[in-house]
Amino acid sequence: MGAALTTACGGGGGGGGGTTETAPIAQAPPTQSCSVATQKDFVLSAAQDWYLWYDELATVNPDDFASASAYLAALTAPLAEDFRDPGFSYLTTVAEDEANFTSGAFVGFGFRFAIDDGGRYLISDAFEGAPAFEAGFRRGAEILAVDAGQGYVSMREYESQGATLDTIFGGSVDGLERGFRLALDGSTVEVTVAKRELDIPPLATAPRTLERTGTSPVAYLHLRSFTLSAESALDNAFTEVAGQGVTDFVIDLRYNGGGLVGVASRFMDLLGGEIADGQIAYSLSHNNKRAAENESFEFARRSNSASPVRIAFLTSESTASASELLINSLEPFAEVVLIGSDTSGKAVGQYAFDQPGCDTRLRLVSFESVNGEGFGGFYTGLVDTGRFTLCAVEDTFGGAFGTPEDALTAGALAWLNEGTCPSNVNINSTSRRALRRGPSPITALNRPDRRATWVQ
Repeated sequence: MGAALTTACGGGGGGGGGTTETAPIAQAPPTQSCSVATQKDFVLSAAQDWYLWYDELATVNPDDFASASAYLAALTAPLAEDFRDPGFSYLTTVAEDEANFTSGAFVGFGFRFAIDDGGRYLISDAFEGAPAFEAGFRRGAEILAVDAGQGYVSMREYESQGATLDTIFGGSVDGLERGFRLALDGSTVEVTVAKRELDIPPLATAPRTLERTGTSPVAYLHLRSFTLSAESALDNAFTEVAGQGVTDFVIDLRYNGGGLVGVASRFMDLLGGEIADGQIAYSLSHNNKRAAENESFEFARRSNSASPVRIAFLTSESTASASELLINSLEPFAEVVLIGSDTSGKAVGQYAFDQPGCDTRLRLVSFESVNGEGFGGFYTGLVDTGRFTLCAVEDTFGGAFGTPEDALTAGALAWLNEGTCPSNVNINSTSRRALRRGPSPITALNRPDRRATWVQ
């Protein structure tokens, strides 16, 4: 097997990746071919050695499964049932994996949508420089209909057809076009947008300070993903904030499904290095076969580290993994509140295992993270543990990020200014366990889902 790359990414299938950090890997049996059979052997060998709960793997016959991915899902099925590994272990290719965690590059329109309680398809994010953004897509716009080549069809009609995202928006094909009918700022507009290869800007908006009368400003920062490209963006953001006397922060992770542990560590140092220098930020715990790999990581002061007293994290069911690691690690050292809804519940991370001689990369749950106080195991969300305060605010998918017109930002400012959760907001009371889903994005539009989803 090749080197193990550390990640604390979100779901499987579309997420995964690694850092430059490596861990020693036992050698796999020599590979004779890249057949499905040898892929299955490769999966089982790695799982029996490195899987965090290797002693709870299901006993199944590999010959009963048409693919190595299906075999892996069957092996880990007992861990999916209680949300410990609902698809976090998965197979991908080296190229796809490395692209995901370098910049999150993909071919697409470059927008994210969500379905609100009224069944409307709303743009929740359109990132800067992407075709959708250039065509006028903005947060809060409603997708009324899409022309996939046969004229405009309403989203409700697509629902009734059980249409998939690929049917409506097309696959990852450079130059592929779709027509969009949008409701935007009180008007109905029609635009044609073509897909192209994109790098997701790591910050959803430039870092900003929100002025307050009679007290220090609030710093707002919205990180989309913990990719390598985020490191310089985070450094620059905290350099801008330094020297302004900021002690209250709003960190927007509402759609951040995770990424690289190394990038999360850098964020921890920038946000907490001054107040927790030398203290344990988090520890990684492996199975008993790999206990020698257990390691703790400390906060380290940087020249532009902040000194937060209070941090309001904006969160949702899409907030996962490295995002949860960041929040969990900061909680012992600052007054922390979550604004929005509970997080996804990914308390584990993966290593990457490469099948020798093949373009097969296995992302395998190999470690659990705990903070400096030994707290982890948040498999149904941070708030669900009873340890974190949540100001329940519903994301209305409208209003620019980092402004009072955005419901979650307004909720954070209310808590920072008044010390209590805002009382004039609502959120669906569905239980956390009812909200738990597998890692795949929406595949049929007759399954309303409030999670924001990238269209690629």
